[in-house]
Amino acid sequence: MKKWNLIVDVAECTNCNLCALATQDEYSGNEWPGVAAEMPRHGHRWIDIKRKERGQVPQVDVAYLPVMCQHCDDAPCMKVAKDGAVTKRADGIVIIDPVKARGQKQIVEACPFDAVFWNEEKQLPQAWPFDAHLLDAGWKEPRAATACPTGAIRAVNVEDEEMTAIRARDGLEQLKPEAGVKPRVWYRNLYRYTKCMVAGTVAATIDGQEECIEGAAVTLRRGDATVGTATTDAFGDFRIDRLEPDSGTYALTIEKEGFPARTLDVAVTDSITIGTVTL
Repeated sequence: MKKWNLIVDVAECTNCNLCALATQDEYSGNEWPGVAAEMPRHGHRWIDIKRKERGQVPQVDVAYLPVMCQHCDDAPCMKVAKDGAVTKRADGIVIIDPVKARGQKQIVEACPFDAVFWNEEKQLPQAWPFDAHLLDAGWKEPRAATACPTGAIRAVNVEDEEMTAIRARDGLEQLKPEAGVKPRVWYRNLYRYTKCMVAGTVAATIDGQEECIEGAAVTLRRGDATVGTATTDAFGDFRIDRLEPDSGTYALTIEKEGFPARTLDVAVTDSITIGTVTL
């Protein structure tokens, strides 16, 4: 049977917030029986765009991560809900019943993604329901996907076997895989938010002037193992990405024909811009 999945490309999200605004427009002031009660005008972010800056001036990378209900196959909210207040449809969508869930604040606390919000006025837990009412009415995708101008968010309705193939082909990952909840929201280029980078600039003094060095080979090693490589661009800049946070000290070697090679130690706790290295 076909089931709904959402694919979010972190590299394509520009923080325009149109997905969040479309969601607020759909639910703020509107009741959708069996799917969602009215969304409060303030305080709820059913699609929340999180921001992370990596590196330091002059090389800074900013990533945006849309987070919403992950529509987990092994949803913790379902396990703590009483009286069938949270259900999973046959098409994979998780629904917090806007009547049965009243008063059940434990549903909010159970979500490992902080994607369930508490409506104080209605005493009701609420989350993004994948626009189930629109899909039931014939929409091909939820509003968040149709509103996204860069294609960073898209929905697919496929069988699990096909989704497995898509995940392998596109390198899709889960958010917080350690939670073990089998989400149906998948992320591409998630490293932009979860991993670290080492960046810098290579220069040399030529005829009394400091010049950027293009085409220098940069190698990052730990012991005898090469962890990453890069080549400096026309501005002498380089970046080596996908490093684990708090992963320790690496040896960074810079080589360019006609100049002596340089090696320096780089400690990676978070993303770091090491500045200008002069050959």
